[in-house]
Amino acid sequence: MEIRAAIDLIEAKSTKKLELSKLSYNKTALSPVLSQRSLDNHYSGLAKGYVERYNNNEGDDNFNEAGAYLHNHFFAQFQTPRSANKPHGLSLSLIERKYGSFDQFKDEFIKKAMSLQGSNWIYMSKSGEIKTIRNHEIRKDIALLIDWWEHAWFDDYGTNKSKYINNIWRIINWNVVNTRL
Repeated sequence: MEIRAAIDLIEAKSTKKLELSKLSYNKTALSPVLSQRSLDNHYSGLAKGYVERYNNNEGDDNFNEAGAYLHNHFFAQFQTPRSANKPHGLSLSLIERKYGSFDQFKDEFIKKAMSLQGSNWIYMSKSGEIKTIRNHEIRKDIALLIDWWEHAWFDDYGTNKSKYINNIWRIINWNVVNTRL
């Protein structure tokens, strides 16, 4: 029976193919928050690699599938930078109910992000909690997701993670976050 289950799993996996979601903006649209070079390396290199390795049965399937899933969520929530980019609608209501204000939420989010060691993801869940993902893991409760791996900021910010996390708020598309809620 265990052998049959393993065969079924392999057959199901062989019919499942992952795709990298298309960007809804061009690769220069997020500058100066994320440069074209950074976005190209991250999206066309790294994220695309997770999809290709999964589809070609190379490496760890779970890691590659989760990496593709998380990056698809990450890139989908961006828009052209705005200087006064703030949440509205459902996201604002949730943030204000849970944290009092967007500024207090950002402070908590940044504090938690800056306390992380190593490679992680940090996100706001659909219940408004600030959570982390060590390595890659599929989570169904993601409303807002920030890539906290070194490749996400190093091209543009060097070792200045603080500048990255403070700038990324300028490109969050709160309409996407609201849709996830």
